[in-house]
Amino acid sequence: MNQAVPIDALVDLVMVELEKKLSVTVSKEEEIPPTDQPDLDMPSEEEPQSQVPSPKWEEGMNELLASTPSRIGVWRTGTRALTKEVLKFRRDHAAAVDSIYGEASQVLLDQFGLFTVETRYENTENYLKRPDMGRIVTEEGVALIQQKCSKHPQVQIVVSDGLSANAVDANLADVYPSLLDSLTAYKLSTGTPFFVRGGRVAVMDHIGEILQPDVLVLLIGERPGLVSSKSLSAYICYKPRKGTVESDRTVISNIHRGGTPPLEGGAHIGTIVQKMLEQKTSGVNLEI
Repeated sequence: MNQAVPIDALVDLVMVELEKKLSVTVSKEEEIPPTDQPDLDMPSEEEPQSQVPSPKWEEGMNELLASTPSRIGVWRTGTRALTKEVLKFRRDHAAAVDSIYGEASQVLLDQFGLFTVETRYENTENYLKRPDMGRIVTEEGVALIQQKCSKHPQVQIVVSDGLSANAVDANLADVYPSLLDSLTAYKLSTGTPFFVRGGRVAVMDHIGEILQPDVLVLLIGERPGLVSSKSLSAYICYKPRKGTVESDRTVISNIHRGGTPPLEGGAHIGTIVQKMLEQKTSGVNLEI
C-alpha cells in the first residue's frame, strides 16, 4: 500500500520540478544544482518572502512580512497569481476543510484516559447549520458523565474537537500535561477529564450544570483559517451554569506552534484558573 504524502510536501515537490524545468528553459548552458527534496513526514516551514520584484520600500515590505502570517507580496504573473501561491492557497484551504470534517485521534484520547460523549449535533453538516445542537450533551452522554465523574470538582477539564479535530491532535499532547503540571504546582485538584465530540463553547454550561465544578476548562478546536488549521482555544469559566453569558468566559486563543506555544499555553491556563478561584469570578470581571 502506498504511503500518503502530506499535501504541503506534495506542493513543494511539484514546485521543485517546475523550477527545474523553468531553469532549463531559461538557460540550458548553466548547470543546475540538484534541489533537496523536502521530508515527506514533516510539513514545510517557509520563511515569509515577498514575490514583488524590486519593491519601492523593501525594508517596509520585509517588516510587514515579519509581523504577520497574512498573504502579503504574493505578486502575479500577467493577470494571474503565481502558480506556487495558488497551490499553497489550495493546500491551506484543503487543510481547513479536513480539520472540520476530521476526527480526533482515538489513540491520543486513550493515551490520556479520556472517555467520549457526544452532543446532539448528529453529523458535521448539521453541526455547521445548528450551533445550538452542539451545546447540549446527549442523554446517553449525561448518564456516562454522571457515572464516571465526581461532582463538585475544584477544576474540571473537558476536551472537544469543536471546529478543528486537527487542533486536538496537534496540541493536546503538549497542552494537557503542561496544564496538569501547572494545576499541581498550585495544589489544585481536578475531576475526571473527558472528550466531547461535536461540542460548541457553550457546552461547558451544560456540563457545569451536571458536575457543578468551581472552574471548568474547555480545550476546543478553533475555526480553521488559511494561516493555521491546527489552532486550539482554552475557554475557562468560574462556575459555568445555564444562563452564563460570553463575557463571563476567559479565553486563551491561537494555541499552536505558530502562535501561543502549547507548553506555554498549558502553564498559563493553570495560572488563570488559580486567579479565578482566588477572585471567585471570570471573564471581564477577572483581574489578571
